[in-house]
Amino acid sequence: MTTEEPSVTSKDALNEELKALLRTAYENGVDVEGGFECRNGVEHPDWDVIVTEVEKNEHPE
Repeated sequence: MTTEEPSVTSKDALNEELKALLRTAYENGVDVEGGFECRNGVEHPDWDVIVTEVEKNEHPE
């Protein structure tokens, strides 16, 4: 089985990939809330990501 890297070229595409990743983790029992350090070696910047659950809108998307 091969895994293809998604092509993220916009903020909208990044948001879609993040939603998919968080949904998959949540459905597999991973606690997705909290802070995550993303260390990326010397070629790329490092990031700190904070995930918090927010209240649902009254009108679903």
